[in-house]
Amino acid sequence: MKTYHLRKEDVVREWWIIDAEGKVLGRLATQIAKVLMGKHKPYYQPDVDCGDFVVVLNADKIIATGKRLEQKKYQFHTNYPGGLKERSLAWMLENKPEEVIRLAVKRMLPKNRLGHRMLKRLKIYRGSQHPHIAQKPKVLEVKV
Repeated sequence: MKTYHLRKEDVVREWWIIDAEGKVLGRLATQIAKVLMGKHKPYYQPDVDCGDFVVVLNADKIIATGKRLEQKKYQFHTNYPGGLKERSLAWMLENKPEEVIRLAVKRMLPKNRLGHRMLKRLKIYRGSQHPHIAQKPKVLEVKV
């Protein structure tokens, strides 16, 4: 029996749409990362980019459990002396909810060129409107 090796030309990409309203951040991010990597497909290979496109709607309506709204911190540096900044999850959800989901998914993907390519296929929107109707995305139910 021969081992089948998938080529990038053989990959068929689909578009999935996920409604994030009322979903827990971490559980939602794991499902999105799984689809972006292609682990839901029977021909998944870790060295081949075989994932699909994901459109996330209602990013501003996700929830966080426990005391994460106050305790979870996002740090970044402005590249100026003494420029270390810190933001809480509550502040991020109020001002940049798309960035919260993007960062959660980014940290679950491979840390190489393949992961960067996978992250480019993630589209996140605050409301329920999106410009990807022409791609005919299928609805993906996230179990939470």
